Amino acid sequence: MASETTFATSFKTITVMKIDRIEHIGIAVKNLSEAIRFYEDILNLKCYGIEEIADQKVRTAFFQVGGTKVELLESTDPEGPVGRFIDSKGEGIHHIAFAVDDIVSSLNELREKGVRLIDQAPRKGAEDLKIGFLHPKATLGVLTEFCSK
Repeated sequence: MASETTFATSFKTITVMKIDRIEHIGIAVKNLSEAIRFYEDILNLKCYGIEEIADQKVRTAFFQVGGTKVELLESTDPEGPVGRFIDSKGEGIHHIAFAVDDIVSSLNELREKGVRLIDQAPRKGAEDLKIGFLHPKATLGVLTEFCSK
């Protein structure tokens, strides 16, 4: 998992987050069942879990690829975030997620650095992870998610 480095200064202690791996890549799809069949039958990957996250209006399916996961995202509501994404951009890469040890301090550090956040505080994500999204306008156009256990 990611770790943090702490520096003591004459004014205060500063904690610097460290990202050590990509947790997953999120891919928006119109039809989760069809997408799972493609990943299993064509790419020979095994779906190990399907989960609905009602408050995010999405169903997910996960595939392990080495030390990283692929998360397929199907909207359960056309007005949900993934539904709106597909409507405006089509199917494809939705976000990249990085693992951090302490999501609260990581989001606080980003806020202090002036990074625009979608989530001011962590919320529950798939696989019992705590998640927080950074706004794509602050991350060179890439929707970025931070995750921690």
